[in-house]
Amino acid sequence: MLATAGTTKFFEDLEVGQEASMSRIVSEADIVAYAALSGDYNPVHLDPDYAAKTIFRERIAHGILSAGYISALFGMKLPGPGAIYISQTLNFKGPVKIDDRVESIVRLVELLPDKRRARFECLCTVAGKPVLTGEAILMVPGRKG
Repeated sequence: MLATAGTTKFFEDLEVGQEASMSRIVSEADIVAYAALSGDYNPVHLDPDYAAKTIFRERIAHGILSAGYISALFGMKLPGPGAIYISQTLNFKGPVKIDDRVESIVRLVELLPDKRRARFECLCTVAGKPVLTGEAILMVPGRKG
């Protein structure tokens, strides 16, 4: 079951197994903009000569950029506007390079009704291979306050 963009799902609307996904091609402009916004100018992201000497052999995107796609899913699709992050684990499994298509998906795996929390599995892949895995807990607004 996929949520639609911008539609708020209240806690009472959630069911284990619901998913949302998105796809994004990472551009050089994305990497440069993220460096400027975050202040992370690590040369592995920006300097091709430096990056050529690393295990990656070329520039890679900031790992947390892919995590941002997960955040976008939560804020815009499932649960949608009004959801608040409580926690997020991130396991970086592989690099994301310029022009890679990152497929991101979140899947609801547990509802915690006492505090209107929802636990999600998170996954980003490139060419079918995981580049980021993790788990998130969100606070989800209820229909009644």
